[in-house]
Amino acid sequence: MVPAPMEILFVTSEVTPYSKVGGLGDVCGALPKALRTLGHRVTVISPLYSTIDPVARSLARRLLKVEVPLGGKTYTAEVYDGRTASGVDLVFLGNDELFRKVPYIYGNADTYELDAIRFGFFSRAALGWMKARDTKFDVVHAHDWTAALMVVDIKRDADLAKTPCVFTIHNLAHQGNFPKAMMETLGLPWDLFKADGLEFYEQMNLLKGAIANADAITTVSPTYAREIRTKDGGHGLDGVLRQYESKLHGILNGVDAALWNSATDTEIPSRFDPINITGKARCKTELQRELGLPMRPEVPVIGTVGRVVSQKGYDLLAKAAPQLLKNDVQLVLLGDGDAEILETFAELSHRWPDRVQVRNGFNESLAHRIIAGSDLFLVPSRFEPCGLTQMYAHRYGTLPIVRRTGGLADTVVDCDAHLETGTGFVFDDATPQALLGAVQRGLSAYAAGPVFDGLRKRVMRIDHSWERSARLYDGIYKELVPTA
Repeated sequence: MVPAPMEILFVTSEVTPYSKVGGLGDVCGALPKALRTLGHRVTVISPLYSTIDPVARSLARRLLKVEVPLGGKTYTAEVYDGRTASGVDLVFLGNDELFRKVPYIYGNADTYELDAIRFGFFSRAALGWMKARDTKFDVVHAHDWTAALMVVDIKRDADLAKTPCVFTIHNLAHQGNFPKAMMETLGLPWDLFKADGLEFYEQMNLLKGAIANADAITTVSPTYAREIRTKDGGHGLDGVLRQYESKLHGILNGVDAALWNSATDTEIPSRFDPINITGKARCKTELQRELGLPMRPEVPVIGTVGRVVSQKGYDLLAKAAPQLLKNDVQLVLLGDGDAEILETFAELSHRWPDRVQVRNGFNESLAHRIIAGSDLFLVPSRFEPCGLTQMYAHRYGTLPIVRRTGGLADTVVDCDAHLETGTGFVFDDATPQALLGAVQRGLSAYAAGPVFDGLRKRVMRIDHSWERSARLYDGIYKELVPTA
């Protein structure tokens, strides 16, 4: 019989609320909690970054230390653990040189090769911690290239090779691609450097190694699972993913309803729900006040939150903005990223301060208020594995405007002329003109008044919870775990 409950280990470089750069952190914070509700025992293991205060987070330091030899040097992992309110066990692995004294989660182009050592150390330390446990895990679930080495190592370990490994690709654009000399630094045998292993155009590709070795591969939406098997969406690995497509599953991410809930959110000035939506008007007014915009309840507010880079389509928005701002609208942007694109938005804000407000960096609390206080929400991504902000927008009665790609295509249905079946406004071409057309349709719908209010209430009732997704992962785990 399949063990119930199962012991499941999540291996990840991010876990909300302890560390987060993008959707990976959200998933690894919420999915384990959803799996706990199905009765499983879940442990999440992640690096102890400089931003995580063990005392403030009630993490206990353990006597166990794990030594990891890399590149002729031995690094020591200190082990801290704790437990979330939902019963998920947490383990954090610390090292001063590689994590505690490094002021970032991921490096830039100049420090990228150091990340091979940092996350190679993390994977090896996680493996050492795992082997030191008395209780064995039924499933190891690793996430993205930063945990890919864990999968490779498990499958070449005589004691652990039969442990089922699930590997999730959150964004195929990030692959852990390094010079082949890094094979020796990471202590990997050269017989793994081959076409059906880690070799990728004479470089070492950790993501490819995990794809080849995992028992099941998942990615974060059904559409993205199809896109990454094409030349346009495969980032050079489409052939590899077609080779292993029998073990590839597209499972849509969910939303943590405890954090993103307009009826209970303490980050917004007024709570509201589909039955009584009046609090949303106050959220809009207070957002305008906070950002220094004219407090005009009749003007549509268009919000957007994300990494301001071309992948996310912000260059399209920058080009479309002068035409967009000929309408009586207010545009609010929160994010950080490409300096040139940000400068364009800064110039727009300087030119039209009563219509454009930009806040650089990321502020989780402000993100809640922008999503709650906006009428329309832009996600114009060129590609988007899943996307979460469009689902957050639904929960706050804010209509998303998205490009038809990846998870955006799976979660937003284009509104028809009568606004009877859609859940947002969708455009196909990655052009400023197509983006403007979708925005204009959104503005026309907003002008419909009571009809738009009905649309708000309808999208707030959409179920984007993790429950369905967790059951799909549960099914994959059970298929892999051998029966007694």
